[in-house]
Amino acid sequence: MNDQIRGADIVARTLDRAGMHQIFTLSGNHIMEIFDATIGTDINLTHVRQEGAAVLMAGAWGQLTSNVGIAIVTGGPGHTNAVAALCTPQASEMPMVLLSGHAPTSELGRGSFQELPQAEMAATVTKAAWMAESAHTVGHELALAIRIAASGRPGPVHLSLPSDVLEEIIDDTPDIWPEAADFLPNTRPLSDVAADAAIAAMEAAEQPIILVGPHLCTAPGRAAQRALEAKLGVPVVGMESPRGLNDPCLGAFAEELQKADLLVLLGKPLDFTLKFGDTPAIDADCQFVVIDPDIELIERATLSKGARLIHNAIADSMPAAKTLTERGRSVGNPDWCTAVYAAIDHRPDAWKNITGEEGALHALDFCRGVQSFLSSHPSHVLIMDGGEIGQWSQANLDNERRITNGVAGSIGAATPFALAARVAEQNDPVLTIMGDGTFGFHMAEFDTAVRNDIPFVAVVGNDACWNAEHQIQIRDYGENRAHGCELLPARYDKVVEAMGGHGELVTRAEDVAEAIERAYASGKPACVNVMIQSVAAPIVRRS
Repeated sequence: MNDQIRGADIVARTLDRAGMHQIFTLSGNHIMEIFDATIGTDINLTHVRQEGAAVLMAGAWGQLTSNVGIAIVTGGPGHTNAVAALCTPQASEMPMVLLSGHAPTSELGRGSFQELPQAEMAATVTKAAWMAESAHTVGHELALAIRIAASGRPGPVHLSLPSDVLEEIIDDTPDIWPEAADFLPNTRPLSDVAADAAIAAMEAAEQPIILVGPHLCTAPGRAAQRALEAKLGVPVVGMESPRGLNDPCLGAFAEELQKADLLVLLGKPLDFTLKFGDTPAIDADCQFVVIDPDIELIERATLSKGARLIHNAIADSMPAAKTLTERGRSVGNPDWCTAVYAAIDHRPDAWKNITGEEGALHALDFCRGVQSFLSSHPSHVLIMDGGEIGQWSQANLDNERRITNGVAGSIGAATPFALAARVAEQNDPVLTIMGDGTFGFHMAEFDTAVRNDIPFVAVVGNDACWNAEHQIQIRDYGENRAHGCELLPARYDKVVEAMGGHGELVTRAEDVAEAIERAYASGKPACVNVMIQSVAAPIVRRS
């Protein structure tokens, strides 16, 4: 006679057997069976203070580890909190699965407790979303969700878990368990013929550029970029900012992009970040090659550019980059490469002399102090979030392992990202930069960090303002019409201290680096609260 097992045990043991031992979660009625089922497994539940934080942590975990992150939340309002956060991992191409508790199938349509159309709600911000209907199949459905999240363009997937499916007791038979191969992503390689055609197109061009999306802006992705450029002699440029061509991290790149006669979009959507490929951002005669895992994005480029789209192929970004590198040869122009990277590296000379004053540092004072710390800790993970201070930081700071708030342009992810980064990296320092607006979204997660002994340093640029919106009001409507963006010059350092962390207040530029060093040395979750001026984000131009 077979042993019997609950649906919740199948969920927990499926994850355990797959080696997916780190879960970010928040408890709730619909998922308590899963909490119980994890006892006796190697699963670690990092429980948070708001469901959206669990989603963001799972996304960052997935990006940094190149695995699939797992978030588990309760149904109803817990699910809606989580869904609201999914737009960031979706746009940033972070592989993760959101598992949400759900009203029991036996009560659907009858007004069950917290009953909502959860899969339909999540479908707009995920690669796939559905509801499990049986304990017999839930293990296989979980494996499928993980596979989809990691396949093609990585991203979030949602699976709702009704409480009666979790409570259902069935015979423990071999057919209920997925095989190891069931979790593996489907991979679409770039064919040799398609790779050769793309390389030939670049060889025929005078000034080609390869543009890549967020998936190739990870640490492995950056390595792939360098290898590809070294082999082809063609500039490879990553784009992962909602500011697109105005991303200050890209310096004056927009000026050189206008001169390109061929753009190879390698997993990079033709969208608002590229001004849709229209003039004057892109030359009217510029041709396109599109290599993408999503046929819909190839069709979009085809409709938009017509005959100027001279070649396309369906392939995953990382394998495609590898194939192009393996089959490549030098087809570029060294002078063109030099010009493109000189534009990207350009920062105005005037920035060297800009400073603020005591009690109101300039964003550049802030960045110089942060850079001083980072230079002495080369193994760090860098996270940058926020409006204007986030843009100044991205323009002046960089790191191989970094996460930004991404193409979605939604702020607030910095603290959850930092927590996940510290759990993933374990021993390496994690530094996150954010504005005071960002800090407020998930400040309670410092409680999570203290409870779980997860040290990291948050450096907050505090201008007591929703500055990005304030700058829009000033620019578009005039100073006399700026309102509704004021915040308090709050002592966020004291908030973190009250939760058991370490706090530092900084009002002088020369104190920034030492304050960060003390925060790091404390071994605690820490906040360095830096009082800054409200200045607009930089737009880098050479003329």
